[in-house]
Amino acid sequence: TLFPYTTLFRSVGYKKRRFRMYKFRTMKKDAERLQEALEGLNEVKGPVFKINNDPRITKAGKILRKTSIDELPQLVNVLKGDMSLVGPRPLPLRDYRRFKKNWQKRRVSVKPGITGLWQVCGRNDLSFDRWIELDMEYIDHWSLFLDFKILMKTIPVVLSGKGAM
Repeated sequence: TLFPYTTLFRSVGYKKRRFRMYKFRTMKKDAERLQEALEGLNEVKGPVFKINNDPRITKAGKILRKTSIDELPQLVNVLKGDMSLVGPRPLPLRDYRRFKKNWQKRRVSVKPGITGLWQVCGRNDLSFDRWIELDMEYIDHWSLFLDFKILMKTIPVVLSGKGAM
């Protein structure tokens, strides 16, 4: 890994290209294995997995997530060209493979981003369907001005910690 406290996620990016997304480690080392046992607690309708008070998250991880500091290593992904500052959230390969509708897969027609409409419009408080709708809205209406607007809105959202898991 990049640093001793980072983790790699196999993610799907632009044109279905697989890449390794960097994040600061916020979960126990065996989190992926433990996820199988927690599937029944999934709170999101759709192919993604999220639960409040996830027992796999460490105490330090809760702070990193609440402040979004866990996302900082993704700047390396931006520098490598795998990600953009703004765009649809990159999904783990596992979640992408569970997409049932082709229109949902259109989100890989642009580079994934560290932030996006999903973050400034509710983050983890959004339903999966709304999250994907916002991704499509971003793709359909992309402009430099929209990216700038999203970046400016991201600052207060991150500082407030609202919607962070």
